[in-house]
Amino acid sequence: METSLDKRALAGSAPGQAGASAQPAVAKVQRTVYSVLGAISFAHLLNDMIQSLILAIYPMLKASFSLSFGQIGLITLTYQITASLLQPLVGYFTDKRPQPYSLPIGMGFTLTGLVLMSVAPNFGVLLVAAALVGCGSSVFHPESSRVARMASGGQHGLAQSLFQVGGNAGSSLGPLLAALIVIPHGQRSIAWFSVAALVAIVVLAQIGRWYKRHPATKKAKSAHAAHHALSRNRVMLAMSVLVLLVFSKYFYLASINSYFTFYLIDKFHLPVQAAQIHLFVFLAAVAAGTIIGGPVGDRIGRKYVIWVSILGVAPFTLLLPYANLFWTSVLTVVIGIVLASAFSAILVYAQELIPGKVGMVAGLFFGFAFGLGGVGAAVLGQLADATSIAFVYKVCSFLPLIGILTVFLPDVEGKRAKA
Repeated sequence: METSLDKRALAGSAPGQAGASAQPAVAKVQRTVYSVLGAISFAHLLNDMIQSLILAIYPMLKASFSLSFGQIGLITLTYQITASLLQPLVGYFTDKRPQPYSLPIGMGFTLTGLVLMSVAPNFGVLLVAAALVGCGSSVFHPESSRVARMASGGQHGLAQSLFQVGGNAGSSLGPLLAALIVIPHGQRSIAWFSVAALVAIVVLAQIGRWYKRHPATKKAKSAHAAHHALSRNRVMLAMSVLVLLVFSKYFYLASINSYFTFYLIDKFHLPVQAAQIHLFVFLAAVAAGTIIGGPVGDRIGRKYVIWVSILGVAPFTLLLPYANLFWTSVLTVVIGIVLASAFSAILVYAQELIPGKVGMVAGLFFGFAFGLGGVGAAVLGQLADATSIAFVYKVCSFLPLIGILTVFLPDVEGKRAKA
């Protein structure tokens, strides 16, 4: 028996209707399937909630296992590098051979890593658990990003924003749940969140059914592969600029995700739970900002969104290291909202630069973002050990100035319109 998701999304696509006309099938592909977008966004929420939970329990792990800041950075490096190395490969493979049921299988790796982390007796096992969580993300992000584009009905920015906001909402929940559940009850309580991974597996299995039952979506790659007038060298330059912009964004985010609680504890002498609440507020602002970038980019152009999001956040990051607690709270909310609007615009812009490679581009940018987060956490952890947490935030405050490179991005939408 089909689920309600199947019935809403698949109405009129039974095999017996295939010979009637090709046009109805095309019309279905072009319609925005909000039920699927909602489901994949919810799965993204659960996936990223689990990841941010790991980040939020760093103070507990540091105390329990007597870890240095460098070792904390290595945990982040392990699971994010695992994801970053595999994601482009997964995307490249699934561009040619879509794997609908890879989504629940990938979440199974996350579930295994979560349970292992709850019983880890030493630092080495913690790293293995982190690597398993990374493997789960390496499968989830490129394929789920493809699902979002398939269900977009041409509103690619909106679809990516809806997909991303689920992940960012999940990221904001992790520290809150860590403060309420894991910190009071200890390492073993991490296993309670395996329920979230099991729910995600069920949801992703249903999405896999929708994905599998739509053979017309295999043609979506060629349907969306519009040509632009840019040379190969211009495309490579634009991709290089996008990579640098992602670097500035995610290196800065690594300073917040991994070390903001330590910064607040060190500078303002906040207790751990209060610091985690501040991290939750920042990540909630990121979730709110994410939903803005995609739809605005659909309307006014993605290049303008990239300009404002990366370079426009620089004045606020430069002020942050010198602010008191009140203004730190205000500035981090502004930074989260403005900076978060970039990724959906960057991702869709890159997919338009390289038409027909949806999974590979998604895997490349998600993977690169994850890798940068891991490298950033490790490098900044070593820098914090050598200097101070406060110095880390002074150095990172200059990263958004890289946004000036947006001037080298071509007007892809304008080129396509003239073609």
